[in-house]
Formats: sequence, structure tokens, C-alpha cells
Amino acid sequence: MRPEAIEVMRPYLDGMYANPAGAHRFARQARQAIDEARDEIAAVLGCAAGEVIFTGGGTEADNAAILGAVRRSGGVAVCPAAEHHAVLHCVEHVSGVVVGTDQFGAVDMAALERVLTDESIDVSVVSVMAVNNEVGTITPLREVSRLVRKHRPDALLHSDAVQAACWLDLREVTSLVDSLSLSSHKFGGPKGVGVLTMRAGRHVEPLILGGGQERDRRSGTHNVAGIVATARALAITDTERPSEVARLDVLGARLSSGITAAIDDAITTVPRERRVPGVVHMCFPGVENEALLFLLDESDVCASAASACASGAMEPSHVLAAMGVERALAHGALRMSIGHSTTDADIDRAIDVVVAAVRHLRSR
Repeated sequence: MRPEAIEVMRPYLDGMYANPAGAHRFARQARQAIDEARDEIAAVLGCAAGEVIFTGGGTEADNAAILGAVRRSGGVAVCPAAEHHAVLHCVEHVSGVVVGTDQFGAVDMAALERVLTDESIDVSVVSVMAVNNEVGTITPLREVSRLVRKHRPDALLHSDAVQAACWLDLREVTSLVDSLSLSSHKFGGPKGVGVLTMRAGRHVEPLILGGGQERDRRSGTHNVAGIVATARALAITDTERPSEVARLDVLGARLSSGITAAIDDAITTVPRERRVPGVVHMCFPGVENEALLFLLDESDVCASAASACASGAMEPSHVLAAMGVERALAHGALRMSIGHSTTDADIDRAIDVVVAAVRHLRSR
């Protein structure tokens, strides 16, 4: 977490602990804090404060948009095959349509257009992520938006923007879609807090019923401390984004080139110009990533074979399968993430450890 986000939480974990749904003055203070946080988040997203809905995380936000749209209007949900499971499993759960991707994991535009123009399919919601969480590919959302608006203007266009907050101007993302999801811990806020936006005039059925919080769109007592910290972290991320993207682009490129200079058959899965700086994804032929991750962990370098949600899974990544990466090569995949706390020394350390680990495994 960002230190500023931790600091702003503290009063709401101790003295200002009241439930914002109450009527007394302490409750009103908590409610004011939520209102101010909502305003701050809306300013970063370029939407109205009333379009911001607080959730328990990015997964809930994705579920709320997709399942909520289908429950309200029926019809079919559509998404690409490389989506995060929070989206993909939702679409599969309601027997939706999953379309293919290109070699970098971005949605196949021709395949999407075929579905949108198929009159036998009643499309109610289309969900396409802004940035792939596993390989970092940036989706051409403007083109996706053009297709959906042209062929299915009544369908809800949703984007899982969880991985985008540090790298893309969220105002632009918001302008292209009807709904987007964020997760606080991806930009230095606490885990367990999410944001869902819903454009005015668009409506979905709520997943969680109860006390009627969030204008009946998401019931449940607010996590005041988490919401306040989320707003602070997002505002700082937005302010620092231009300089941080430039800094981390250099570091990410150095991480990739440092490894490939020492291991000449290492494959950088997505080229620099197609991905965000925060994800460096590579494949090492002839290396099992389970053994590689063990050696990295022993040397205090924390990475993954796929998204963190899928850690421990023995099957190759569904994202790499959608991209057409050979199964044997996918078994040697490594996902490395960098962010606001990453230093030059971290990059040097990671290069040394990854290269040594790959060489050790190959020598055996």
C-alpha cells in the first residue's frame, strides 16, 4: 500500500469507526468521508459521483456488471477468451459467448463483430478488459466501443480496468464504455475494496440485497477506512501516472532485455509497444515454471506463472492458450510485475536471479 493511503485509513479504524448508515453525528462524519471519497474517485474517472459504486473488490464489480445485466434484461453475455476469470467464468456461467483473441491476447475484432452482427444472438452485455492482467496487452477499446455502439447500442459495454489504473488515463476508458471495474490494491490501496461505475441511464440488477446502500445497487455496510484509502491511492496514482509510466517503461524494458541478453532463446511474450510497462511476461523453452518459481522464491524474487489468482494451478494459462502459445512453451512462462515501489536495484536483482535460476535448471 502507498503510505499516504495507510495514513488516511487510521482515523476510521479507531476513533471515527461509526456506521455511515446511522443518524448520529459520528455516522454523519463517516458518511461525509464516503461522499468526499466518491467525489475524488469520480474526478479521476471523469464521471459523475452518482455513477460510482463501491464494492468488495474487482471480482465483485465484474460479477455485478455482467450477471446484473443478464438478470435485468436477459440476453447473452460476450467476452474474449483471455479475460480474467472474474469475467470469463461469469460469461460461461450464464452460457454466454466467448470469442477468440489475437496472438497478443487482445480481442479478435473480426470474431467480435461476427457475434455482434448475428441476429440470432440477443447480446445484452459485452465485457472486454482494458489491459490484460497476465501479459499486459493493451486492448484497442476505442475500436471495441465503435463496434458495440454501431451494432448493439442497447447492450451494456463493460471493461475490467483493474490492471489499467496505473498505466492508462481512466477518463478515456470511462468515456468509451458504460461500466468499468477497479480494484484498490492494484494502485496502492487496500485489498477488499473495489469500484464499479455505471453510466447514468444504464441499470443492472444488484447481486447483493440488504440495507439498500449505494442507492440500492450494492447493499452492505460500507468499508469506510478502505474507501477513503482507495480514493487517496487513486488520486496519487493519477497525478503520478505520466512520470511513473515513463520511469517504469525504462525499468521494464531493462528487465526484459537484461534477461534475453543472457538467455538468447528467452521469449518476450508481448512486445513493448503492445503492453503496459507494469507486466513483463516471458517464456523459457525447456524450463518448468513450477521449479523456476521455487528457485526465485528461494532468492526472494516473487513472481508467478500466471495471474496471482491462478497460482498453484498446474495447467498452463488460459490466456496463453487463447493466444495460441504452444503448451510446452506455456509451461515455461514467467510473469513479473513492477510498480511504484520498484527500484533500479530491484531490476538488477531480478535479472541476476532469473538468469541464474534458468541456467541452473537447464544444467540439470
